[in-house]
Amino acid sequence: MKKLFLLVFLSFISLKIQAQERPKLVVGIVVDQMKMEYLYRFESDFSKNGFKRLMNKGYTFHNAHYNYMPTYTAPGHASVYTGTTPSMHGIVSNEWFHRTLKKEVYCTDDATVSTLVPGTETEGKMSPRNLQSTTITDELKLATNFKGKVIGISIKDRGAILPAGHFADWAFWYTKTGEFISSSYYGEKLPTWADDFNKEKNYIAYANKGWDLLKSKEIYNESLPDDNPYEGKLYKKTPFFPYNMKEMLDNNDAGVLRVSPYGNNLVVDFAKRAIEKEALGKDEVTDFLAISFSSTDYIGHTFGPRSIEIQDTYLRLDQTIAEFLNYLDETIGKNNYLVFLTADHAGAENVTHLKDNKYQVNNINYKNVSSDLKDFSKATFGEDLILKYDSFNVFFDKDLIKTKGLDFTKVKQSFKDFLYTKEYVKRVYTEEEILASSPNDELLGFISKGYDPTQNGELYFVYKPGYMEYGVTGTTHGSPYSYDTHVPVIFYGWHIKKGASHDKKLITQIAPTVSQLLKITMPNSTKSEVLTELFTKN
Repeated sequence: MKKLFLLVFLSFISLKIQAQERPKLVVGIVVDQMKMEYLYRFESDFSKNGFKRLMNKGYTFHNAHYNYMPTYTAPGHASVYTGTTPSMHGIVSNEWFHRTLKKEVYCTDDATVSTLVPGTETEGKMSPRNLQSTTITDELKLATNFKGKVIGISIKDRGAILPAGHFADWAFWYTKTGEFISSSYYGEKLPTWADDFNKEKNYIAYANKGWDLLKSKEIYNESLPDDNPYEGKLYKKTPFFPYNMKEMLDNNDAGVLRVSPYGNNLVVDFAKRAIEKEALGKDEVTDFLAISFSSTDYIGHTFGPRSIEIQDTYLRLDQTIAEFLNYLDETIGKNNYLVFLTADHAGAENVTHLKDNKYQVNNINYKNVSSDLKDFSKATFGEDLILKYDSFNVFFDKDLIKTKGLDFTKVKQSFKDFLYTKEYVKRVYTEEEILASSPNDELLGFISKGYDPTQNGELYFVYKPGYMEYGVTGTTHGSPYSYDTHVPVIFYGWHIKKGASHDKKLITQIAPTVSQLLKITMPNSTKSEVLTELFTKN
């Protein structure tokens, strides 16, 4: 009898050990428009328990980069979670002119679904159907026979939907009504707990606080003065602290929270509710929570990378992450969850700021680029042969070119030569050159990895370093240069040793690495290159 009991006990322990081969919960964190440099510049002002906890107790890859362009939000999130680039996963921008469909396409648009929250019809018709590859979250669903839960949460729809993948239980995103919504792709109605959260109108309490500096003003000596010519205005009202967000909420909509650090707080509040009500990480089957902090991007675009606003946002995000890690310790257990943190892209310096300090660069107005192309076409061929200019892509009206009996190859060469006369152009490539890309041409390699011949244009060009297609205040991103590609990659928690690497790594290594850690199938389009440092024993 004792032998039988011992055998049963040992069998139970064996099953328990096998079940623990994976963490109870994986938390993927993407910080929108986060430069690796922020972790250095603001380090002295961070707490011990936020970013520093992740870096000091986890494994930090200091030299991780995107390896394609355009470095935008939707392609970034898709690339992190698929382990491949836009040429494979098909999310070639946030929104783009689709060459085959000959119309504008948004990355997560889906006319076949409907919103689950009345009054959000436009914002709710979304799904991952445009994503052509599987994600690590998809592969986890398959590996657990769909028992593991996957939930994506973000202020932006694309920040929630693309990481959560095709098989997600839910993806939730924020709207101008102040609610987190979802679509019929995921279910017939919102979960009761999500509906209850929305009824609480938590965004109002945050807006009523207003946005003032978290710390005393002298702490922000890593930033430019509060009121400087390189930053924009929040809702066109004021460019400096304090911000009366209640007034903006009254006069506009709940979207004002997006352009404040409180958007990040609201995401975590909602994530905690999801963990509690969906019982994430509560059994032996691994669940996955994909969180994207989008407010950093809105604030970066508005105020720029050298603003006090962006510094204050990261000091507050540091606190938010510290509180969230403590929450995970208490609810999931310190050794039971795996976290990775990265960004969907970084961001450029404000061009006017660079010019004022004698760097000869300039802002480019995309409308001027488009009109210049059309004017050249009319002057050279007597017709406007341009179908569309969109995000570095030139689309031609091939039907018109054929009707006029023009040689398309010569037409493209003519436009290529014309673009090279522009002071802002570094390289111009034809579709044929992109598809036959040479490993010796670094810029061409970036383009080829972000190019889909069924969707992109027949010509593609790259701006010179420092040039930017944007206004005079704030900043943007999208280039293949290090200021847009260099982002943090940090792993922390379950089975992650302390360490750091300064070798160059690619963002597409995250998904296959997580797959190997979980011992599941890799996403179907990944190149399967992993971060080997995480598998080397001390």
